[in-house]
Amino acid sequence: MSRLPPHPHLARLWRSGTDLLGTETAIMGGAMTWVSERHLVAAIAEAGGFGVLACGSMTPELLAAEIQATRERTARPFGVNLIVMHPALDRLIEVCLDLRVGHIVLAGGQPPGTAIAKIKGAERKLLCFAPSLALAKRLVRSAADGLIIEGMEAGGHIGSVSTAVLAQEILPGITEVPVFVAGGIGSGEGIAAFLGMGAAGVQMGTRFACAEESIAHPRFKQAFIRASARDAQPSVQIDPSFKVIPVRALANNGTRRFTETQLEVIGRFRRGELSQEEASLAIEHFWAGALRRAVVDGDVEEGSLMAGQSVGFVRSIQPVAEIIAELVAEAEAALTRPVDRAGARPRPAATGG
Repeated sequence: MSRLPPHPHLARLWRSGTDLLGTETAIMGGAMTWVSERHLVAAIAEAGGFGVLACGSMTPELLAAEIQATRERTARPFGVNLIVMHPALDRLIEVCLDLRVGHIVLAGGQPPGTAIAKIKGAERKLLCFAPSLALAKRLVRSAADGLIIEGMEAGGHIGSVSTAVLAQEILPGITEVPVFVAGGIGSGEGIAAFLGMGAAGVQMGTRFACAEESIAHPRFKQAFIRASARDAQPSVQIDPSFKVIPVRALANNGTRRFTETQLEVIGRFRRGELSQEEASLAIEHFWAGALRRAVVDGDVEEGSLMAGQSVGFVRSIQPVAEIIAELVAEAEAALTRPVDRAGARPRPAATGG
């Protein structure tokens, strides 16, 4: 059972989020492929947060096994993140429904109407990602129970708009359902700020990637601990004719070789050695298996070290319960700090030399 510090101000601000999730806190664990599996998800749930399994490219059989294994480790609520482009999306949804998963998160694009209808018809909670106010309103009309807005400061595949801008655009316009803010959040003060803007909770991935319960390789975790926010950089698109979905990751030899590979492949296309389709596939396949090599095998030079800009807040390997308790204490302290005449909450005086 989690042992969280008292947080009456937080409890009031994120009540709609905790009511939706069925948790003590409205802190969701971001779905990170190869990282957000049974051990980390169960640990987040046990600590009072809301863990989310990353289905990624799993088969329905693998997903079923992962859900069951997570259930063996916690009786608390957790969710499953499904990518809408997965060729077996319908079957994956059926697996979640058959195994009584209470919350399903649809990510990676606009959810198909058939998927929404199947989830809502089974009376399960549906959360969706909303990259704009217009789509957020459409998803609410489609019966989404909650929304997640994720800024470009996040790790992995990213959009083009910052978290702060999305929050200012979407939070005032969506009051019907809880909205969770994600991307670059690494401290309790950040959580308090977005709750003050109207968020119902937050989603965090990078802070949990180095948790004690995370199965990520020790070299992967040490790379995060050594990194600063500026080390988490988006991938570069060399030529607009060859689309590259931006991915934010720690810069390493792999990211440098990706730029070189694009130049080489595009050069071959210009010389007529490759068709545009062949060239696009060669660029797209560069990172195939790279995330697994980094997370599982510990190849921090050539693998993909997907990380958000909040990586600068990762300073040590901590148990999940300690991370969540620390975030709660920081957020509650920020909310209870006295306000000066200018309306600002003064920070505690610095100590030491």
